[in-house]
Amino acid sequence: MDLLWVLYSMLTVCMAINMEATGSHSMFTCEPITLRMCQGLTYNTTFMPNLLNHYDQQTAALAMEPFHPMVNLECSTEIRPFLCALYAPVCTEYGHVTLPCRRLCQRAKSDCYKLMDMFGVTWPDEMQCSRFPDCDESYPRAIDLLPSSDGTEESPSSVQRDYGFWCPRELKIEPDLGYSFMGVRDCSPPCPNMYFRKDELIFARYFIGVVSIVCLSATLFTFLTFLIDVGRFRYPERPIIFYAVCYMMVSLVFFLGFLLEDRVSCNAASSGRFRASTVTQGSHNKACTLLFMTLYFFTMAGSVWWVILTITWFLAAVPKWGSEAIEKKALLFHAVAWGVPGALTITLMAMNKIEGDSMSGVCFVGLYDLMALRWFLLVPLSLDVVVGVVLLLAGIAALNRVRMEIPLEKENQDKLVKFMIRIGVFSVLYLVPLLTVIGCYLYEQSHRAAWETTWVQERCREYHIPCPFKVEQTSRPDITLFLIKYLMMLVVGIPSVFWVGSKKTCFEWASFFNGHRRKDSTVHKSRQVLQEPDFTQLLLRDPNTPVVRKSRGTSTQGTSTHASSTHLAMLDEPPSASTSRAGSMRSKSSSFHGSLHRSRDGIRRTFF
Repeated sequence: MDLLWVLYSMLTVCMAINMEATGSHSMFTCEPITLRMCQGLTYNTTFMPNLLNHYDQQTAALAMEPFHPMVNLECSTEIRPFLCALYAPVCTEYGHVTLPCRRLCQRAKSDCYKLMDMFGVTWPDEMQCSRFPDCDESYPRAIDLLPSSDGTEESPSSVQRDYGFWCPRELKIEPDLGYSFMGVRDCSPPCPNMYFRKDELIFARYFIGVVSIVCLSATLFTFLTFLIDVGRFRYPERPIIFYAVCYMMVSLVFFLGFLLEDRVSCNAASSGRFRASTVTQGSHNKACTLLFMTLYFFTMAGSVWWVILTITWFLAAVPKWGSEAIEKKALLFHAVAWGVPGALTITLMAMNKIEGDSMSGVCFVGLYDLMALRWFLLVPLSLDVVVGVVLLLAGIAALNRVRMEIPLEKENQDKLVKFMIRIGVFSVLYLVPLLTVIGCYLYEQSHRAAWETTWVQERCREYHIPCPFKVEQTSRPDITLFLIKYLMMLVVGIPSVFWVGSKKTCFEWASFFNGHRRKDSTVHKSRQVLQEPDFTQLLLRDPNTPVVRKSRGTSTQGTSTHASSTHLAMLDEPPSASTSRAGSMRSKSSSFHGSLHRSRDGIRRTFF
């Protein structure tokens, strides 16, 4: 019996008969032939699906309609048994599948060729005579009806075969749309979500809506704080603003999905065509495409801006680039931060990988397609995490080495430690949600096959499709996993509030609401002190040593890491403290003349 099954599998491959399979097993019993054309033959039972991918006799009957004129006009005595051999094959014992002889096919085709041409019927590729065994017997052959020689006791009334997943008629989609579901083309997942109950989906939708509002408010606050005082956030901290803008757009898309419910993410049902509501796929739905483009683009751009933030911190800490020197690379940063996500978005649109998310109401990628999940979500996000963490650790190590090796005043040492802690806390607040999202994607990827098999097993009789047989593992997803995933996708933008949240921000907002802007206020004065290239030397100098000044913006050594840390610390102080501190620093620095030694001519020049 096993040998017959192996031979059948090899024969099926050689004939190139299209049989979609996803690794599941199905069990079918022989059923009476209901096809009018195939009644009254030498056999009266068949099995479905047949070898032409018709999962029930009703579908097979529709596929046979073009051949009705040939059978009714009896263009050949062989045409009827040949067609029934393919559309309603005889049901025999397990593994014993019969095929019509090649000579039978050739005679039927040659006798009816002219009549077929008259009615405009073409001979299907899957019915080409070269695909059938080389013999000349009527169907079914006598040897096909004999019991197997291994003496098995299995009843000939049951058939067990590897059928895989067959797309239900209710989930079928027009071929030109390029849909795919569980490896089957022109098929789409059901809508609403196939894994969860209606009450669970309602709770999830409101949960995502509330979280999106909170995250939208937080990121919008960060962006507006930046607009109130654009000059406050200079490099290396400027990428935090673009990072916040990206996740502000992500939150906005999820909020729109909450308002739209499933009107965009799902195709409407069509009762007249026996079509159920299905998940939107591809780019034919313009609203879904727009939501996908915005959500995916800004999700990837947000992660890239975090990597750029770690790069700017690294440049400030290790080679000790100044703010002006880093800002000269801003064009390159923007090209990478917007260009890479743009290229990925265009690639996904060209590959038609857009999928509707009936739980959140948006359109994204990797919801049902594992390949897209791996290469367009897991790989880019994991790469961003690895690169960002390496640069972050290198920068923190450099700052710590400065703190340990170079003697600083206690006040400045405290500021440097505070800055290092601030970087660390901000990075943890970003990395924990992002790593959680990656973990959810990995878990979802590893359990997707079991979830789909369980769903098919529960719904196969309702959809009249093959039921899984000998299923090794069944499981259903926990909605908590999806809620955590959506929560972490949104809260990853909130750490930007931690960075801008300070007393200085409160004073700026208070001043803004009072109706006057402090263009030449103490904040600007403190910034002028911090922009002085010799502020670094002032921090590190010996009290009896004159300060060496450098020209602004001409050297990557313009501002050291120690000054950058103090800069950030001072910007977070209220105006009064900042003013007094800036004044004291100016009074100290004004007592010295800077000197610049030129190695070429040995001339010393002094600047005030």
